[in-house]
Amino acid sequence: MKIIEQWDKEDSDFIRKKVIEHNLSNLPDVVKHPVKNISYILKDEDGRILGGITGTMFWYSLHIDFLWVDESLRRKGYGKELLYRIEAFARENKCRLIQLDTFRFQAPKFYQKHGYDVVGIVEEHPTLDSQQYYLVKYLIEKKGNEIGVTD
Repeated sequence: MKIIEQWDKEDSDFIRKKVIEHNLSNLPDVVKHPVKNISYILKDEDGRILGGITGTMFWYSLHIDFLWVDESLRRKGYGKELLYRIEAFARENKCRLIQLDTFRFQAPKFYQKHGYDVVGIVEEHPTLDSQQYYLVKYLIEKKGNEIGVTD
């Protein structure tokens, strides 16, 4: 046996596949949900991208990967509209929750204003004077310690 340092896409994909197989073998069929990537893109009349939101849906949840709006368009409602669009997508696909992470210098207050709760904070990351926030928004009511799955 030996451990080697390397990054290879094929090897990385293999490890990812094995983790997914393990996860699926430990989950009931009721939470198995097809993985789907989603994005909404904000473009100007010339087709230039000035904003967008991307996410990954799995296990009846949606993870917001990225939300960005060009600085010239911030505080004009575009971020809110992009967020609402992806939330509607999550509801249409019967997701129970939406989760994301953001840094203090990005938008934790924006998400909190729109109903997201902070569930974790990593202090002094990525710098000593910053934090990384983990947030969640439940789209259906929590039942005890478990989240109910809808049909």
